[in-house]
Amino acid sequence: MTVELISVGTELLLGNIVNTNANYLSVQCAQLGLSMYHQVTIGDNESRLIEAISTALKRSDIVILTGGLGPTTDDITKESVAKVLNRKIVMDEQSRERIQSYFERITANNSEIPKDIPAITDNNWKQALKIEGSIVVNNEYGTAPGYIVEDKDKIILLLPGPPSEMIPMFENNMLPYLRKLQDKVFVTKMVKVCGIGESTAETMILDLIECQTNPTIAPYAKSGEVHFRITASADSHENAVELIDPIVDELYNRFGKNIYTTDNRTLEEVVVGLLITHNLTLVTAESCTGGLLSGRIVNVPGASDTFTEGFITYSNQAKIKYLNVKPETLRQYGAVSEQTAREMAVGAINASGCDVSIAVTGIAGPGGGSDDKPVGLVYLSCQVAKKVFVSKRHFKGGRKKIREQSVVAALDLVRRSILEEFG
Repeated sequence: MTVELISVGTELLLGNIVNTNANYLSVQCAQLGLSMYHQVTIGDNESRLIEAISTALKRSDIVILTGGLGPTTDDITKESVAKVLNRKIVMDEQSRERIQSYFERITANNSEIPKDIPAITDNNWKQALKIEGSIVVNNEYGTAPGYIVEDKDKIILLLPGPPSEMIPMFENNMLPYLRKLQDKVFVTKMVKVCGIGESTAETMILDLIECQTNPTIAPYAKSGEVHFRITASADSHENAVELIDPIVDELYNRFGKNIYTTDNRTLEEVVVGLLITHNLTLVTAESCTGGLLSGRIVNVPGASDTFTEGFITYSNQAKIKYLNVKPETLRQYGAVSEQTAREMAVGAINASGCDVSIAVTGIAGPGGGSDDKPVGLVYLSCQVAKKVFVSKRHFKGGRKKIREQSVVAALDLVRRSILEEFG
């Protein structure tokens, strides 16, 4: 079955907000085994929205719309779908009661609302209207209901725009509905690789991609990483897993320790997990990344169990003061060097008393490079259990990309160093 996404909202076209809904729904539809060939973003314009819906229904089995279900005059999604299907808009009494209860509860619990202002303004009743013959889906986190509209052999799903309302409604109501439409079970497994570029990684499995039928392998590039999504279809979950497992084994044969996980964990989650498993504490020493590495680590729930502190030593004076980097090392080799990175890692251990340190120093650009030390040159060093590991990397791209790739390389060096020492 084919599915098409229509994202409604002028704010999306203007770039005022990022369309995270499309990203989320694309992933969900792919995991359901639905084929997606088109995504459309439409402003709050009825004629253009009607045209987009009509076109989508001609070329897709399922159309999913997000946004435009609110109480204001520019919320026109429900009305536009009704016009395309030539159906009436009618009152849904259950939605009306739910909306009234919702606002009465808010008013009762908020003493700041003036008593002379009505609890419910007239435009809110717009959200109690439904497309004739549609299935109303209650919104547990807002006032705008969602809708399932079946029309001959076509299906239209209407979801609210705010992700905090859209995601739970989709997962709790729309997802089970869509699963019932499929006669096959689709199972997806992610294999995540770092330390190998996208083109090299794809070349290493090109024979598998060219011969694929079921399962399929799809590579995705991220900053400093390559992810392979393996998807299999079968008549049961167990049979789909049996199809996927040999492919995963083959990827391990080819990529080995470059694979850092085969689940949905991030690289920083894997690193924090390793540190906690081996009861190790971590300290960071950052120069060119300027705290970006520490920020990735503390994004992980539970990181406080292992990450104790971080040093941002952007200047040479800070490297000397806080990490005890020797002035002669900086004079002879420079701040961006194997020797400085090593002393930063050792100095961070000595200053903090931690078990593991990771140091990053490099030239993020756009200026400051030379023939001997070009922009993108980065040295990383990790100390684990008295052993110091050093890595030299040369990244391409702008300042932001170089810093992001440096963070990935630093996390990967911690991961590999711990595995080297503790298995």
